[in-house]
Amino acid sequence: MTTLSIFQLPHTAQPAEQLAAFSDIAELLAGAGIQLERWEIGSLPATADSDTLLSHFQQDIERLKLQEGYTAADVIRITPDHPDKQALREKFLQEHTHSEDEVRFFVTGSGTFFVPLGDKVFRLTCEAGDLLRVPANTRHWFDCGAQPDFTAIRIFTNPAGWVGHFTGQETL
Repeated sequence: MTTLSIFQLPHTAQPAEQLAAFSDIAELLAGAGIQLERWEIGSLPATADSDTLLSHFQQDIERLKLQEGYTAADVIRITPDHPDKQALREKFLQEHTHSEDEVRFFVTGSGTFFVPLGDKVFRLTCEAGDLLRVPANTRHWFDCGAQPDFTAIRIFTNPAGWVGHFTGQETL
């Protein structure tokens, strides 16, 4: 289930607020310039390859490309048996920004994005069917979990511009 927990800084163990209604989460995030929407997944085999996934979601991807000027899309799949899962998790857990929007559509599984905004940290857990767009230059980090198991479509303006710029700030 898509959830949003909001933590007050300095960090407290318990969130100050929690939301579970998708429309409430999307509305609150929109106020911060973060886009969250749902795409219909339909019937896909669990083992669908990248070309099949990109073809299946082509209409939605093309809509975003036209709307936002994105030019490319690819698929990332990280499973519990991925040989670099720990290194990838550690890298993603570092606060960073990108010079372009970070756009992720979760086809399977889930992942958690953290976005510090003012004196709060938003913890958003996305699930299959969620599309998230974090605007360029927004500080954030991502936790795929100790046993990651997700497939996501990434959408770019320029894949080379998506490189993370690490801030060196400690995360929660």
